[in-house]
Amino acid sequence: MVLEVKKEEREISSALVRRFSKKMKRSGILFRVRGNRFRKETKSKQMRKRAALRREELKKEYAKK
Repeated sequence: MVLEVKKEEREISSALVRRFSKKMKRSGILFRVRGNRFRKETKSKQMRKRAALRREELKKEYAKK
């Protein structure tokens, strides 16, 4: 999605920035990007299995000690 704001005649730069920021907020782009920032990738099935097996091994080890 492309967001474009063109400077109008006799418009000062602060007004242009204000219009741009309003458009950004209304479009929801910033909200989506911030949401994706800390999203964790899901592990593959094989990686989940390996982790579960490792946890089981560690439980047995701790039980022996």
